[in-house]
Amino acid sequence: MNGIAWGIIVCEIMFWVFILAGLIVRYGWRKQRLGLRLMAMSPVIDLVLLVLTVYDLRQGTEATWAHGVAAIYIGVSLAFGKSLIAWADQTYQRFILRKDVVRDVRSKAQREREGFVRHLTAFIIGSVLLAGMIFWIADFKQTEALLQTVQIWFLVLLVDGLIAVSYTIFPKRAD
Repeated sequence: MNGIAWGIIVCEIMFWVFILAGLIVRYGWRKQRLGLRLMAMSPVIDLVLLVLTVYDLRQGTEATWAHGVAAIYIGVSLAFGKSLIAWADQTYQRFILRKDVVRDVRSKAQREREGFVRHLTAFIIGSVLLAGMIFWIADFKQTEALLQTVQIWFLVLLVDGLIAVSYTIFPKRAD
């Protein structure tokens, strides 16, 4: 596994460390602002990963799947970050604090459509980052894996879109 792959793993771990620390500080120590600041560190982690990825490519490293996944990670983190934090907050309240949390009353179709819009946003962010890396490096041979990442991710996005549409056309029956 190369350095960027390890960087992605470390950034993912740090994302959840900051979220958990923020929740503990927010509810355990009752420091709302400090807890929110800790949770808001996730974009900083994304920036660190972006800098590491670009630095690695600028050193002449041939792009690999890990460089592409770094861009995906950043796009997903930015597009889904707020909803992931809200999910973590509700889960913490429900299981750690034993509070009754208001359940999501939206339909499965609506949640799938919203998830698809977030996925599309992540795709746009990640693809812009990948395109920026490709053009900045300006060596197709070195960045071929980045273009392949966009192509594969686009297929995944299409499948996600079809699933979201299927729940709208064929709504899930209430039990």
